Amino acid sequence: MKLLHRPDLYCWSEFDADRNVDFHSVAWVRPEGNILIDPLPLSEHDWLHLASLGGAQWIVITNSDHLRASAEIAAKTGAQIAAPAGEQADFPIPVQRWLSDGEIIVPGLAVIELHGSKTPGELALLLQDTTLITGDLVRAHQAGSLMMLPDAKLKDKSQAINSVKRLASLEQVSAVLVGDGWQVFHGGHQLLQKLAAH
Repeated sequence: MKLLHRPDLYCWSEFDADRNVDFHSVAWVRPEGNILIDPLPLSEHDWLHLASLGGAQWIVITNSDHLRASAEIAAKTGAQIAAPAGEQADFPIPVQRWLSDGEIIVPGLAVIELHGSKTPGELALLLQDTTLITGDLVRAHQAGSLMMLPDAKLKDKSQAINSVKRLASLEQVSAVLVGDGWQVFHGGHQLLQKLAAH
């Protein structure tokens, strides 16, 4: 796993040839138990790295299209799974905790519910006010800029735009860690504002 902009954040990635972008997963390492977000399959090297960091306590899935290797990793680590409450009726794997807007998953990690994306109640996560972690709605297919999910995949474009505007109002955000594309480590608030203004 690769060290990110903070000493307690790691990332592992997989290239998607159809979209010509990397898919990313994030690990937040904390003494009280590590949290994995939208976890992709782990290489043998990354399994060993994760074990050396203390395994995983929680897996947070931002939307059902980002199940990835969540079930397998939960089975191996004993981690509990948290997922969007908006998908509770037909989520494809067992979930121990359903997350809604405003919830605090653990101290320092807050839930922001997004609307209008391709799945109901997609989650964005705000880590200690300064790092935003997104699933599908906000992405970055070109370095140094953010974009929204293409119109054809949105359930409701006006709701999606309002969700992005809400994210753009988070003035302390510096980093935006996207599930799909290029990560943003500085100036995230400005890039979100630019996206919301389109």
